[in-house]
Amino acid sequence: MTLLTVLLILVIGLALLFDFLNGFHDAANSIATVVVTRTLTPIQAVAMAGLANFVGYFAFGHAIAKMVSSGIIHMDMIAAPDAKMVLLLAALTGAVLWNIITWIFGLPTSSSHAIIGGLIGAGLAAAGPSIVIIGHLGIENGKLVSHGILPVVAFIVIAPLLGMIGAMIFTVITLNVFRKVPYMRANRIFRYLQLVSAAWYSVGHGTNDAQKMMGVISLALVCGGVSESLDVSGWVAFCCYAAISIGTMMGGWRIVKTMGTGITKIRATEGFCAESSAALVLMGTAHLGIPVSTTHVIAGSIMGVGTVEGARGVRWGTARRIVFAWFMTIPLTAMCSALAYFLLDRVF
Repeated sequence: MTLLTVLLILVIGLALLFDFLNGFHDAANSIATVVVTRTLTPIQAVAMAGLANFVGYFAFGHAIAKMVSSGIIHMDMIAAPDAKMVLLLAALTGAVLWNIITWIFGLPTSSSHAIIGGLIGAGLAAAGPSIVIIGHLGIENGKLVSHGILPVVAFIVIAPLLGMIGAMIFTVITLNVFRKVPYMRANRIFRYLQLVSAAWYSVGHGTNDAQKMMGVISLALVCGGVSESLDVSGWVAFCCYAAISIGTMMGGWRIVKTMGTGITKIRATEGFCAESSAALVLMGTAHLGIPVSTTHVIAGSIMGVGTVEGARGVRWGTARRIVFAWFMTIPLTAMCSALAYFLLDRVF
C-alpha cells in the first residue's frame, strides 16, 4: 500500500469522523427547543432529527459540496499529491480538535466554519496567502453568485441576522393570528406544529452540513488519483449523510441547555417560529451554495423570538458569549490546522 493510499484512507476516515462529531455537536440545534418545551422526549427528539438529517440525501443537490471542494483554496498550487493529502488531513485535524474543545465547554459554535478555517490554516501553512480564494458575493445575470471565503465571512453576520428577522416576523404573525385562542389550546396546537418545524429544520441541517465533507472527500479522491472529477459520488454522499445522522442520534447534550434555555425562555410557540425561520434560511443558502452555520442561524432565530417577547427576555450575556465564539472559530481553527500541518508534514 502506497503512502498516498494510506493518506487518502486517513482523510476519508477523519472526514466521516468530523461528520459524526458535527451531528453530535449540532444535535442540540435540532432538538433543544422540542426537548425544552417537552414536545418530545430527548430520545424521541434525537431519533427524529437523525432521520430528518438523512432526507437531504434523496432531495437536494450538491452546491455547497462544490463550493467547499473548489471555492476556498487553490489546491492546484500544491504540486505533489502526497502534499495535497497532508494539507487536507491537517485541515480536518484542526476542525475535529475545535469541535471536541467547544463540545467540552458547551459552546454552540460552527462545525461548518471549523472546516473552512481548517482549510484556510492548512493552506496558509502549505503555500502562503496566495492559496486562499478571497472571492466575491454579487449578482451576475440576475442571480446571486458566491465564491471564495468572502461570502462565508459575510454570512457569519448575514445568516443569523436573517434567522433573527425571520423569527421576529414569524412570531409577530403567529401571536396576532392566535391572539384570541386560549393559551392551553394554542400550546397544544403548537406542540404538534413544532414537530413539523423541528423536522424541517433538521432536513436543512443535514442538507447544509453533510455537504461540507462531501466536498472534502471528493477533493481528496481527485488529489489521490481515484477520481477525475469533483462531482460527488453516490457512495460519498450516502456515507456523509449517514455519519452526520448517526452523530445526531447520539446527541450532544452539553449544548442543549445553552441553546434551549441559555438565550431566552422557549415555549412551543417560540420553538415553532425559531425553527421555521431557521429552516427557510438553511434551504435558501443551500440552494445558493453558501456554506453557512446551522448553529448561527438557529441561535439568531431564538434571539429574534426572544426580542419580540421583549428585549429583556433575551439573556444577552449568554448571547454575547456565543457570538464571540462564532467570530473566533475560523481564526482559531486555522491556527490549529496550521500547527497540525507543520507536524504532519514532518511525519509524512
